[in-house]
Amino acid sequence: MLRILERIRKTGRLTEIISPDSELEVLGREVARHVEKQFSGSLAIRQVDAGSCNGCELEIHALNNPYHDIEQFGVHFVASPRHADVLLVTGPVSRHMETALRRTWMAVPSPKYVIAAGQCACDGGEFGVSYASCGAVGQVIPVDLEIPGCPPTPIQLMQGILLLMKQAEMSDQDAG
Repeated sequence: MLRILERIRKTGRLTEIISPDSELEVLGREVARHVEKQFSGSLAIRQVDAGSCNGCELEIHALNNPYHDIEQFGVHFVASPRHADVLLVTGPVSRHMETALRRTWMAVPSPKYVIAAGQCACDGGEFGVSYASCGAVGQVIPVDLEIPGCPPTPIQLMQGILLLMKQAEMSDQDAG
């Protein structure tokens, strides 16, 4: 164990150092400010693959890597929709996933938000509506925000999360 710790000490940090004024840091701090204000410091996201090619999932997974590290800003992914504030759905909704997506959406406690991430989730993409595909996520469950792109980058995903929180804040102000 001591040899491993000594090797870690000698090797040092291997990830890139992000400057405090980079787009990622500025965006992250703003996300953290909204998460603290609206969700008491913790925004839980349940990601659902409704039939995608996994390109969007790779970018979503990059949000949790040591470079983007979205958890440092109070955003984390959960395994159960019952613990989620937001559903992040990718891909065109395949006919086999239609019922599962509806059940997942119903399991998320209110107030709940849905983000359609990627071109296929927004409008059906290359697949559209067919015998095997329902098309866009919005044709199966209500969508609050669409993040286009094939696939959207981690920065675009963070910008989308921030935009959703700003929209939710404005609707809360209008209601109150």
